[in-house]
Amino acid sequence: MHAACFYIVSTQQPSRHFFQVSLQIRQPEPTGQIVWLPNWILGSYMIRDFARHISSVKAKTANGLLLNVKKLAKNQWQVEQYTGGDITLEYEVYAWDLSVRGAHLDQTHGYFNGASLLLAVQGKEEQLHQLQLVLPEQDNWRVATTLEQLKTDERGFGLYQAANYLDLVDHPVEMADFTELSFSSGQTPHKMVITGKHRADTQRLAEDLQKICQAAINFWGDEQPPFSQYLFQVMAVGSGYGGLEHRSSTSLLCSRDDLPLTTEPKQKLGEKYKTFLGLCSHEYFHSWLVKRIQPDVLVSPDLNQENYTELLWVFEGFTSYYDDLLLARAGIISTQEYLDLLAQTITRHIKTLGRFKQTVTESSFDAWTKYYKQDENTPNSVVSYYVKGALVALCLDLKLRQISQQQISLDTLMRELWLNYGKVGKGVNNNTVQEIAQRLIHQDLAEFFNQCLYSTEELPFVMLLSEQGIQLSYKYDNGKQHATACLGVRGQMADGGYQLQNVWHGGAADIAGLSAGDLIVAVDGLKVTTQFEKNLATYAIGETVTIHFFRRDELMKLEVKLLASQAEQCHLTINNDAKNKVEQWILPKKRGE
Repeated sequence: MHAACFYIVSTQQPSRHFFQVSLQIRQPEPTGQIVWLPNWILGSYMIRDFARHISSVKAKTANGLLLNVKKLAKNQWQVEQYTGGDITLEYEVYAWDLSVRGAHLDQTHGYFNGASLLLAVQGKEEQLHQLQLVLPEQDNWRVATTLEQLKTDERGFGLYQAANYLDLVDHPVEMADFTELSFSSGQTPHKMVITGKHRADTQRLAEDLQKICQAAINFWGDEQPPFSQYLFQVMAVGSGYGGLEHRSSTSLLCSRDDLPLTTEPKQKLGEKYKTFLGLCSHEYFHSWLVKRIQPDVLVSPDLNQENYTELLWVFEGFTSYYDDLLLARAGIISTQEYLDLLAQTITRHIKTLGRFKQTVTESSFDAWTKYYKQDENTPNSVVSYYVKGALVALCLDLKLRQISQQQISLDTLMRELWLNYGKVGKGVNNNTVQEIAQRLIHQDLAEFFNQCLYSTEELPFVMLLSEQGIQLSYKYDNGKQHATACLGVRGQMADGGYQLQNVWHGGAADIAGLSAGDLIVAVDGLKVTTQFEKNLATYAIGETVTIHFFRRDELMKLEVKLLASQAEQCHLTINNDAKNKVEQWILPKKRGE
């Protein structure tokens, strides 16, 4: 054993969902070696308490002598003092979290993020780590990971290594009988593996992903990406959506209906498949923005506790802006299709009343306790740093283009970030983006940034889009050209009535005293049906209705004055004389063209 920390991971009990882990520690701390497991995983800003899934931790010497293990904290253990050489820890981890963040094991596959499975050895985090994946009983399982291979068999089982602990836990591992597809972008091998039942058109997937990845590589300005290989790990399920970025891979969860079928015409891009490609584009873009261009507080993260930053509007918001834009630049979608996706982003933002309560920098800082812990009042109190951050990126992009007469753009700024921060490992502080933007155009943008970042004023995207040659308009969700009577709620049919999930502040339901969780069973003495929302729209705006509802198990009654619905469905159209100007933004020419 040459590594300071040597892990052996086996899957002896897949049906019980337990990984078995052995950790050999060279030259342990003689006063009592401390080990710990991260409380959160990079890229997902919430305390996850992964250690709760560890059932026991045992320690022994090389000759089999058992050592006492004391628990110091929820995620921390200490082995008794021992000076007689190396020690080994053995423990089990319950793995039944089918997400992109934790670990999942059954008879069909095994998946884990190191942060949820592999104990860190205090004092040795910066030393060499090795990992042995034990050959399972399933003779059709293979391994998909971007960990550095040392000695593995043709299926990928065997020995891997990482430069340090952070490197070790930044390469998730998938073991399954998966579908594999390969392609090359930027002269670099790329691979996607799909676990779970599916009927995907893998050839089409490979072709589309190749274009997207190449567009991203071209965007950053290098001939090759900053990794020697890249892996998309996909888990296809009945219903699911999510992604988590890593240095040379990403874990994705999707509905199998999101994947393209061989029976679908290639000239038609379904909405679900478009969303999936947008997710792939998003996580791939993170390979630069997040994994290498980082907030200064996350350059050396503390995985035991929250690491607060105001900058998620950059790292998630700007990525959300470019994920769809790169689909257009890759030739996957048309200019108008991109504008339709942008319109959907604006619609989501306009429907969020929390934009009047929380700034985008506050949203970033509070991600740990608000965005990742949403409740029934979240739409009223929280703004998304993904959505508003994307619109801040839009505004900044158009602002730079218009001031510089299309010579400087957000693209320019992002490449500056890559060259001067990402490539050299320098962290980005709260003012970095503002300073670069102002330096590029030699103009003070303090008022613009104060409005966009530190206030709850509306963003100036209407004016900026108009100056770029794009007309913005709003329509009603019900497809009508005029307002209709509504309660101002979101809900669904359940238990013989219409259950309120969210009640908008200032809406009819809110003013009357209805609350999230209330079950509406009758309106004006008539039983609620699946046509509840349509029936409400037949009333006159300002008309008062009698609503019977259950709160908990108590039947209650309220008189509710219906208010007018709002035009919130955004639509974007290109002015007749602005096509070239718009395409200069959305589809810029490559260098040398």
